[in-house]
Amino acid sequence: MRVISGEYGGRRLKSLSGPNTRPTTDKVKESIFNMIGPYFDGEEVLDLFSGSGGLAIEAVSRGCSHAVCVDKNYQALKIIKENIAITKEPEKFTTLKLDADKAIEKLAQLGKKFDYLFLDPPYAKQQIIEQIEKMSALDLFKEEAVIVCETDKAVELPEKITCFEQIRKQTYGITSVTIYRKEDDR
Repeated sequence: MRVISGEYGGRRLKSLSGPNTRPTTDKVKESIFNMIGPYFDGEEVLDLFSGSGGLAIEAVSRGCSHAVCVDKNYQALKIIKENIAITKEPEKFTTLKLDADKAIEKLAQLGKKFDYLFLDPPYAKQQIIEQIEKMSALDLFKEEAVIVCETDKAVELPEKITCFEQIRKQTYGITSVTIYRKEDDR
């Protein structure tokens, strides 16, 4: 696993071993960023089930100014921090050892707002719709926010979740990537 492009392009990333993790493959990661970017200009990112931090690090490598990496697993957080160290710019990242729902509440209390949300929860424990609804109700999204959901290909997400419209869905082997964009309030 590596950083595909941008400032940290080519740097190798560590991943958590074991049956409970599925790091996003380089092929899927490259496809995600081709669909939503591929490059950015100072946006804020939330990676809610960060795992190895690969998606957040890729986003910052491609021009996002800051990423929050959330994971409740101690070993995952250790790997995320090691991968952030590889960037030599730890100030561009915040790590939170919290369960996703507690992290959402904490970020809302801090008044945070995000341009990009990456949701790649453990397949068996998905609450994607509920978490997007909760984040929307707590006003955690900026005006033109984009949500990237990585799920098992059998999962069917709705065309619309609160003020977010599905703009793209792509399947790669057993993985589906569904992208939502916040609708204009006008």
